[in-house]
Amino acid sequence: RKALWASGYRYRIDSRKLIGRPDILLNRYKTVIFIDGEFWHGHNWEERKPRIKSNREFWIAKIERNQQRDAEVNQELSRLGYKVFRFWENQIKKDLDACLHKVIAHLELQSHKS
Repeated sequence: RKALWASGYRYRIDSRKLIGRPDILLNRYKTVIFIDGEFWHGHNWEERKPRIKSNREFWIAKIERNQQRDAEVNQELSRLGYKVFRFWENQIKKDLDACLHKVIAHLELQSHKS
C-alpha cells in the first residue's frame, strides 16, 4: 500500500461497499486489489491438498469454497466494470516491484483514457 501511495495513487483499504471486500480500492480507476494468503486461498492447491493431514475434510471444503468465492467475486467485480488484481502474499513479499508495476501500468492506461 505504501508503494502505491508513494507513487501518487490514492485508495481506500478494506472497502466494505464492494463484494469481496477488496484489500485496496482505487475507485477513481475502477480498480481493486486483493492480497491473498497462500493457505486460505489455495495457492498451488493440487500440490498442497494431499499434504493436509488434520481435519482434512473441513479444510479441503473450506479452501475450495474460498477459491470458488474468489472466482465469483472476480466475475461480479468485472461485471461492474472493475479491473481485479489478485496477488499472493508471497508475491508481494518477494517481488513487490513487479506487482506494483502491473497495477501502475494499468492505472496509467486508465489515466490516459480519461
